[in-house]
This record gives sequence, structure tokens and C-alpha cells, in this order.
Amino acid sequence: MAQKRRSLSGKVVAITGGARGIGKATAQALIAKGCRVAIGDLQHDLAEQTAAQLGSGTVALPLDVTDRGSFERFLDEAERQLGPIDAVVNNAGIMPVTPFEEESEASVRRQIDINVGGVVTGTQLAIKRLRPRGTGWIVNIASQAGKSGIPGIATYSGTKHAVVGISEAVRGELRGSGVEVLCVMPTVVNTELTSGVGQKWVKPVEAADVANEIVEAMEVPRFDVFVPRANGVLYKVLAPLPRRWREALGRAMKIDKLMTEVDHGARRAYEERAAASGP
Repeated sequence: MAQKRRSLSGKVVAITGGARGIGKATAQALIAKGCRVAIGDLQHDLAEQTAAQLGSGTVALPLDVTDRGSFERFLDEAERQLGPIDAVVNNAGIMPVTPFEEESEASVRRQIDINVGGVVTGTQLAIKRLRPRGTGWIVNIASQAGKSGIPGIATYSGTKHAVVGISEAVRGELRGSGVEVLCVMPTVVNTELTSGVGQKWVKPVEAADVANEIVEAMEVPRFDVFVPRANGVLYKVLAPLPRRWREALGRAMKIDKLMTEVDHGARRAYEERAAASGP
């Protein structure tokens, strides 16, 4: 029997990295369901522009996910303006593309601080708010790069493996609490983060596709949120195969070239912004 779809109307949701991309699309999809949304971003001016575009009382707040105090202030102010938070979407992340041996220490550290540290902090702070009320959602944006290693984005792949593992463990710790964890694993998403990436065997999805799957998994409980869904089935089919077979299939589909044969010129603006990301 199909599970009953739950209403999200009136729910208060805080989204990190909400000024653009998946964060912005998720805010828009949740607003369409009647949610009240607070978006946090390092680029507060852009977040304010996004909030104005989204309307419906969307709140834009400054946020540095690598600073626990900043994260606490973001959630406190979101609750002051909108009411008790029902969901935290840990979306903020960066993806530099470079051969691992050439990657700078600063790039590695920044990815760990944002992609892992930000999710850890956001998840911990969300638990403290949600568990006492016995309800709510923690939505962690991982990646299908968190299910397999992708050449050219070794550090990013490692951080997303961490997000998957953290989400799985926390789900176990919260079992029976009423607080749900969603682990969102998109393929290549057509946003600034993947600018210059092109590969005929890997069809990109849109940020709105990811947002719609998040909303669907909040309405009808689901931990593994693959985008597109078919890729979740593919992972299950391939998992029992010997590693050499899976790797050979990946090479045949040129997945090993996905992040090594990119247009670095097209990525320059994004790479510079990611490298300079800071409070």
C-alpha cells in the first residue's frame, strides 16, 4: 500500500548555500508547498536578491557554515523571524576540479571545512532543535560521487563519501526519535558548480529535479534520494559485480574522464569564487 503523502504547509525550513543552484531551487519548491524558508549564504547580498525573487516572506541571512557561531546565529535568527525550525537542508558545498597530486592544501582544507564540517555542524545543531520536539527533517546534500571515486575530484568525492557515511550513522542514532534524515545523491547537476563539465554518457539533471526529489522524500519518507531515481537502481545492480568489472564499465562509458576532460576556461569564474570562499 502506498504511504500517505504528508503536508509540508506551514513548515519552517533553513537552507544553507541557498542563494543559488540547488539551494535556491529547493527553497522555491518548498515555498510552492507552503513552507516558510530561510536561506543562508556567504554572499548575503545575493541571498537577499534571491529571497526577494522567491517572495512569500523568504528570509535571507548571512552564513558561514565553517563557523559554528555563525551557523547557530543563522538558525536562531531564522527561528526568531519564522518560528521553530522543522527542517535543515545542509546544501552548501564547493567542487574544485584538479588532479589530486596538484591540488593545493588550501583547496583540500576548504572542501573538508565546507563540505564535511558544514554538514557535521548543521546536523548537530538540527538534532538539538528537532529531537526535543520529536519531529523534523535533516536533509544532507551528498552526491553520487559519494558512492564511487571520480578522477579529477578526489577530495570532493572523499567529502561526499563522508556525507553519505555521516547521514547513515545519524539515521541509525535517530531511529525512533521522529527526526528523519535524507541523503540526497544527485548526478551532475546543471549549475555553476559543474560549469565546463560535459560527457555524452552522463546526462545532467536540473537543480529543480533535485529540489522536487527532496520535497517528494519529505512528503513520503525515503533516506536514499538518488537523482535521477534510476541511478539508485543502477547502483544496486552493479554493486554485486567484481570491482574490475565495474571499473571497466565506467571506463567504457568514459566516466573516468568526466572530471578530467573539462573546459577549464568555462570553469574559471566558479573556481576563483570557490577558492576565495570565506567570511
